[in-house]
Order: sequence, then structure tokens, then C-alpha cells
Amino acid sequence: MSDLVKIRKYVATVEETLHDFGPVLARPVTKAVVGGVIANPYAGRHVADIQPMMKALEPLAIDLTERVMKILGAQGSELEAYGKGAIVGLNGELEHAALWHQPSGFGIRHAMGGAKSIVPSTVKVATAGTRIDIPLHHVTAAYVRSHFDAIEFCVPDGPRPDEIVFIVAAAVGGRPHARVGGLTPAEIKLGDGQR
Repeated sequence: MSDLVKIRKYVATVEETLHDFGPVLARPVTKAVVGGVIANPYAGRHVADIQPMMKALEPLAIDLTERVMKILGAQGSELEAYGKGAIVGLNGELEHAALWHQPSGFGIRHAMGGAKSIVPSTVKVATAGTRIDIPLHHVTAAYVRSHFDAIEFCVPDGPRPDEIVFIVAAAVGGRPHARVGGLTPAEIKLGDGQR
């Protein structure tokens, strides 16, 4: 990792859903999320040019995605949904979370071996222990309704005021018992990440 990316710890959460008041699923829906807690090099001061950190974050995005895949026991091609997020400690600013948008998208797709759909995201500035919902949707087409979901994430002791938590989430499967219609994975045609 770069001198700009100094990691303190990793935190992971996994969910395995066997059913959701319907019949037991033939294959459980499994979701995982991993956060990397790093020092915020821009905390406590306004820095006009923060873009150098974007390139420095690409290896972290690959690392977090590989950790998610390992937890799920899945290769990149087996992931059906993904998402990302960031929590900035109180001595930082929301723009520090925005640094994650480009490198995380690159890193996630690189670690997976490619994917078309935009990676949904959420960010906030908050105290240690704040919970955040990481949105999930289908990796190939953003409009696959069965895969609109989320996974909750928290680092009990982070981010500290001078830290940022960068987060990657993924799932094998969509929502259990999805039955509200819309585009299905089998109907994806355009391959452009949209439909």
C-alpha cells in the first residue's frame, strides 16, 4: 500500500439466509462486507488537491474485494451483487469519502475479472461505531430488481476522528423469495450495465 494508505484494521460481516418466511432455499443467499480502517491523511485541515489519494486507494479496493470473495468462497464470476461505501471520521470531510468512488469501482471490477454495472454507494461523516447500510445491486445490470438489497456494517471503534473506513460488499444470490417482477438475470441482453 501507498504511504497515503495506512491501514489499522479490517472488519468483516457475513450473512447467510436460508429462508425469509418462505420455503428453505435450495441455495442460501450469502452476503459479505469488509471494511478497511485507514488513517485520514487530510484530517483536520483543508487540502485543495486530494486527488493523489485516489490512485493510492486502488490496491485497497482490490484487497477488500478479494477478502469479500474469500469469505463468500466465490470467484469473481460467481458474485451476483455488489456495493461500496465509506465512513469518514469527524475530523474529515465528505469529499474524503468521495475519493473512494473511482478507485473502488476499478478495484472491485479488477478483482472480479470485470463487471458492467455501476457499483452502488453510500457515504457519510460520522463517529466511531456508526452503522451504515451498504446498497447492493446486480453486477451485470443495474435494473435487476431481485438483487436490490443492502447489508449493514459497523466498526465498533472506528472511524476515529482522524480515520476513514472504506467498504466493499458483495452477495451470491439476490433477495430470498424475490417475486416483485422486473428484469431477471436471465433476461439481461444489452451488456452495458444498465438493462
